[in-house]
Amino acid sequence: MNKSIRVGADVGGTFTDVALQVINDEGRIELSTAKVLTDYSNPELAIVIGIEQAASQAGVALKDIGQVIHGTTLVTNSLIERRGADLAFITTEGFRDVIEMRAENRFEQYDLNLQLPSPLVARQHRFTVSERLAADGSVLLAPARSEMDELARRIVDAGYEAVAIGFMHSYANDTHERQMADAIKALKPELPVSLSSVVSPQMRELPRFNTVIANAYVQPQVADYLGRLVKCLKSRGVAAPVFMLHSGGGLITVQTASEQPVRLLESGPAGGAIYAADFARAYSLDSVLSFDMGGTTAKICLIEDGYPKTANSFEVARTYRFKKGSGMTLSTPVVEMVEIGAGGGSIASIDAMGRIQVGPRSAASEPGPACYQRGGQEPTVTDANLLLGRLDPDNFAGGALLLSAAASDGVVQQRLCEATGFSVEDAAFGVTEMVDENMANAARVHTVENGRDIEHFTMIAFGGGAPLHACRLCEKLNIGSLIIPPGAGVGSAIGFLKAPFSYEATRGLFQRLVDFDVSAVRDTIGNLEEEALSFVNQGAAGEKTTRSLTAFMRYSGQGWEIPVPLQDGAEASLNEQTIRQAFERAYRTLFGRTIDGLGIEITNWSLTISTELAAAEPVAQVTQGSAVNSFATREFFDAAQRARVSAREVTREQMRGGVMVEGPAVIVERETSTIVTSAYNAIGQADGSLLILRKGASA
Repeated sequence: MNKSIRVGADVGGTFTDVALQVINDEGRIELSTAKVLTDYSNPELAIVIGIEQAASQAGVALKDIGQVIHGTTLVTNSLIERRGADLAFITTEGFRDVIEMRAENRFEQYDLNLQLPSPLVARQHRFTVSERLAADGSVLLAPARSEMDELARRIVDAGYEAVAIGFMHSYANDTHERQMADAIKALKPELPVSLSSVVSPQMRELPRFNTVIANAYVQPQVADYLGRLVKCLKSRGVAAPVFMLHSGGGLITVQTASEQPVRLLESGPAGGAIYAADFARAYSLDSVLSFDMGGTTAKICLIEDGYPKTANSFEVARTYRFKKGSGMTLSTPVVEMVEIGAGGGSIASIDAMGRIQVGPRSAASEPGPACYQRGGQEPTVTDANLLLGRLDPDNFAGGALLLSAAASDGVVQQRLCEATGFSVEDAAFGVTEMVDENMANAARVHTVENGRDIEHFTMIAFGGGAPLHACRLCEKLNIGSLIIPPGAGVGSAIGFLKAPFSYEATRGLFQRLVDFDVSAVRDTIGNLEEEALSFVNQGAAGEKTTRSLTAFMRYSGQGWEIPVPLQDGAEASLNEQTIRQAFERAYRTLFGRTIDGLGIEITNWSLTISTELAAAEPVAQVTQGSAVNSFATREFFDAAQRARVSAREVTREQMRGGVMVEGPAVIVERETSTIVTSAYNAIGQADGSLLILRKGASA
């Protein structure tokens, strides 16, 4: 094995992307990529096929690969599709129905037929124990050993495949949860048992219970899949260690991922955010909007000061798929992003009022868009882009997949035109314009919710679909600067190769700031540091690390807290005055003001330990260039012009540093095509990126 040869593999809803990186003798990075259709029945086979293709391009033997990094949507899909373990949940007596009662908020206030997600564990599979802890961890009622032994016997005899345990206030004292787990393990040691005090030791019982249940629900399936993946790779000659990208944007071992699979919820999209953040640092951009559009969904993430915005909670399995508040809230570290059903495979339809709607259903890879000629019978965004001239039917995915414009025309005519009277071109334009407006609206809302002005951001776009739509999205958002990095079509897989080893440890510790107990906080931070280092050292022992400390705080009486970063966890920051100032800065950034006369509370602490990232090689933006020497011409439909335009067509290889092509233009490459609308120009950069600037504007 050669440690300078590494592979990133991202299994998406439509395509599996692979990026193979080789560091040559001069220290320069050489990249080979592959994009293959995802195999839903055996996703590990698509990974192996992609690795073989990328290795063949690079002239690398499979046995020489030194590291494989993987991200997957398996956990999210299992929760959405309810394909998990036969599960039992054990909780404190009196709290059996917490996960069904949910919180008091209604995401659709006036909808009398509101549909809420059903719990992962039905009531008859939820059990209780007579025990109780106070909020500070002191024992109010100790459980009887005989009661726990009897319950353990019932669960083992019932044949459950996994068990989740979540007691009230166990984040402050895990003794009772461990006693219950020991009783089960004494009868059946191989039965997977997840503890909320391990998976999510934070305040708030609803997200904590949801998180431990979700972890236990997918644990057997994920462990089986990862075992198959490692075995499949070895059978093909890849003996390299396999690491997983977790939702917070760092690497963990396969063993950790098998024990805490809930940390893999957003592993693929997190890779894309890391990819964009690397270019943000290289270009010294403080405010970046990351735009990742693949075959099934589009993801938007804010990147500030070179790092993606993160959160300690995430919502999954929404009954209204992309409506905030309609799903299960899980408390696990994630890169914060907004996701909408706007991928290349998103299906277009006509609603009851005769309007074109797109998504959230997707044709995915099976059967895929109609133009794939694999049995798809419904129009998709990819079909619309093909009909509008934005895709080359003979050069899609490097020519590996020939597209049929006739098939796209047929389904658009049948499903959209007959119901509306639109022409095929008008219907196709309506589909893409609806998708672009949905994405633009999501970006506006996301930036406003974070107290930001989107017009001052630079967009970095990647994924197979993003370069097709990014220019139009910038027009709608009034963004003047857009970067399409090299390898954009497989951006998330490349992002895996740029991720550090990291682990975020969290702990609930409620304190009022006026009663700040620095000794208790230091003890908590010490425990968090020990926990995080133990996981990081599994894959990166001896490497230099950095740490970041966050307190989750609120005004007394408020229902939710905000993250407050503290100065690298320095001891000097652990005092009432410094923490108060940090909270007020963070609160003012989000809401524009602070509130006088209210007390301040700390609910949870979070410590992230990460290996140091390699410094991004600085890139100076080239904003002027000489015109490209030669080009073909082709027509595509320019949405802003409401008409087809004659466009220059050039290859990505022609767009060397300092070479410019004036919009309208199409820049083609193996994994995707970049559409430059009439309002923009594209200039090649020294690192292989495309800088797309609005005409008459500077970077």
